[in-house]
Amino acid sequence: MAKHLDLEEQEQLDQIIHFWALFGIRISWVLIVALGSMAAWNGWNYWQSSQATKAAVLFDEIERAAVANDAERIERALADMKYRFGSTTFAAQGGLLAGKALFDAGKTDGARTALSWVADKASDDAYKAVARLRLVGLDIDAKAFDQALKTLEAPVPKAFESLVADRRGDVFMAQGKIEEAKTQYQNAWRSLSEQAEYRRLVEVKLAALGVSVAALSSGAEVAR
Repeated sequence: MAKHLDLEEQEQLDQIIHFWALFGIRISWVLIVALGSMAAWNGWNYWQSSQATKAAVLFDEIERAAVANDAERIERALADMKYRFGSTTFAAQGGLLAGKALFDAGKTDGARTALSWVADKASDDAYKAVARLRLVGLDIDAKAFDQALKTLEAPVPKAFESLVADRRGDVFMAQGKIEEAKTQYQNAWRSLSEQAEYRRLVEVKLAALGVSVAALSSGAEVAR
């Protein structure tokens, strides 16, 4: 036999029913969106993991093709990776590896294409910066100095600023602009950590131009 509600309980029930009639659908949608977001996030993580695993297979293919010095195979694997897994870290790494391997194989145009894609499409700014620095090397070899300097104008992570200055010095050196090159190498040397191995290379460049790094350490430039 059903239990009859007293007036107070009935009033509370009516209030609940009224509240749900007003806000229940909204609450349901909030819960659906929240739960849906959680499901989407889990699904996204799974998809990302799956994409990375598949991209790693193609990266291995590029690596094997590079060892075999098979330029056609490298370009084919990279094209497949860019099309299917272009947003992954492996794609950027594959592009950098392909660029080096194709350059070593004498395929300069192929190397430029691979590096340009990384510079434009990589999801990580560090990989973009590395690709641009390597592209500048190709520009210097081709005596495309204006293009090289334009490439170096693109913003880079702070950790790469010293390398950009060093590369800009290389461009000026190739143009025979010695004073401009000195300035850029000095900027690079000053911004590199004392423990950085790359700083030794910049010191060699400065020494070849008659600049004393000992003087730079004290804030003055002295020509030998």
